[in-house]
Amino acid sequence: MSLRSRLVRRAQVTLIGVAAGGVAAAIAVTPSLADTDTDSSRLATVAAQKETGYGPEPEADSKLVTQVGEPSTMATAAATLSPDTMINRARTWLTADNGAPVPYSMERNWKDGYRQDCSGYVSMALGLGKPGLNTVGLADSSVTTRLSSTSQLKKGDLLIDYSTTDGDFRHVVIFEKWANASHSAYWAYEQRGTYGTTHRQLSYGIGSDNYDPFRPVKLGDGGGGGELPSPGASWPILQSGSEGADVRSAQQLLTAHGHTLDADGIFGPDTRSAVTQFQRSKSLAADGVIGPDTWSKLIKTVQYGSSGQAVKAAQTQLNVYGYGLTADGEFGAKTKSAAEAFQQNHHLQVDGIIGPDTWRTLLGTR
Repeated sequence: MSLRSRLVRRAQVTLIGVAAGGVAAAIAVTPSLADTDTDSSRLATVAAQKETGYGPEPEADSKLVTQVGEPSTMATAAATLSPDTMINRARTWLTADNGAPVPYSMERNWKDGYRQDCSGYVSMALGLGKPGLNTVGLADSSVTTRLSSTSQLKKGDLLIDYSTTDGDFRHVVIFEKWANASHSAYWAYEQRGTYGTTHRQLSYGIGSDNYDPFRPVKLGDGGGGGELPSPGASWPILQSGSEGADVRSAQQLLTAHGHTLDADGIFGPDTRSAVTQFQRSKSLAADGVIGPDTWSKLIKTVQYGSSGQAVKAAQTQLNVYGYGLTADGEFGAKTKSAAEAFQQNHHLQVDGIIGPDTWRTLLGTR
C-alpha cells in the first residue's frame, strides 16, 4: 500500500461547527504522529471563489484545503499562548513578503504552511494546525469561547462573522486594542483581499452587524486588556497608512526630537520621512516603521514640571483612556493625577512619572 493510501486510510476526519441553514463546516484531518510526511500529504485544493476585501473563506466540501502532513493542534484545554506572542506572530506577516505584506489568497499557502486568507492568517497567529481552519471552524467551542459583549474584548481576541450564509463574505479579524475611550473603534490585524496583511483601525463588528466577539481557548482568560501589569503590554507597530492617537503621539515625539510635523494622526510620506531620518540618527534600521527599537529611542521621560511636545504626546495617550486632559504640553497637577491613576489601574509604580514602562503600557495596552 502506498504511503499516500496509508495516510488517507489512517486519517481521522472530524466535522467542526456544522451550522443550520447550509452554513459550511470546517473539516480538520488529523493523522497519526507516525504518519508525518511532506508533499504527498495534501488531499485537496481550494476552488476559486469571489475575492472580497473581507477575505472569503473556503467551505467544507471539495473546496477545502486539508493537509495530513502535520498533526493538527486545533485547540488545547489550557492556555498555551500569551496575547503578546499571538500579536507578535500576527505582525510577522506585515513584512514577510520581502518587506511587504503577505498577499491574500484562498488558493495558496504561505511559506510557513498556512493558507493566505483571513482564517488561515488567524490560525497562523494562534499556532493551530496547518493550513488553518475556516471561519466557521474558528467559532467552534473547542477553539474559541464566545464573549457576551464586545466590551469584554482584550488583546488577542477575535471578531468573527461566521453566520453569514454566503461564505464569500465571512471574515475574522484579530483585536489588538481600543482606539478610543468610547470603544467605538479598535486596532486590528487582518488578512483581506487586494491588500493582504494589514494593521489598521476598524469600527465594523462593534454594534449590530453580524460579528461576534470570541476569546481563543489557547489564550485562557487572560487576553491582553487594559488592567494587566505592564509586562503584558507591547509596543504598537506604526507604518505608512496607520492612523489614530498612537500616530499623533509619535508625530509629537518626533517633533520633540527636532522634526517638523503636523500632528494629524495620519502616517503619510512626511511622517515616514521623519521616521527614517530619526532612525538613521540613532543608528537604527531606517525602514520607516516605528517598532519596539524605534519607540525605545523616541520616547522621553516626562514628569511634573515638564513641558513641550513629549508632554503633549503623553497627554494624547492619557486621553485615549478617558482622562479628558487639555493637550497643552504642560505637565501640571491634572496630568500628574491622570498619570498616577493610569499607573495604579495598570499595576505600575505609582509615581506620576511617565517613563519607559508607563509609555509602553500607554501605547501597548487597551
